[in-house]
Amino acid sequence: MSDWRSLETFSFGDGPELADELLALVLAGRKTATCWAASQGLLTEIGKQMVALDGAGRPRAVIETIELTRRRFGQVDAAFAHDEGEGDRSLAYWRHAHRIYFTRLGQFAEDMELWCERFRVVEVIPAAPG
Repeated sequence: MSDWRSLETFSFGDGPELADELLALVLAGRKTATCWAASQGLLTEIGKQMVALDGAGRPRAVIETIELTRRRFGQVDAAFAHDEGEGDRSLAYWRHAHRIYFTRLGQFAEDMELWCERFRVVEVIPAAPG
């Protein structure tokens, strides 16, 4: 077991419910990729480890970035959409869900640039009792 307590922390999504939903996909091994608007800046680098928090802010997993690419929204391919693990894992689902998500954040544009990250789970942090 590593000492993850000194690592940077983050939550997937933009609220507790989505954080829990996406983290559950990570813990199930279904979600191995994520993305964010490039306008937010570069939030990671290859080899960086971070702690994913659940919707209540509790540490649940250590992930490590294994691939990082910058692409426009329309350049995201079916393989990446599949690795994001959401819905039916299709590119059509990915485009629909991410259009809604980025619109909700006030960031969506057809030609917006994204950082597309693939990651691996290094360690699952057991949920604290209670």
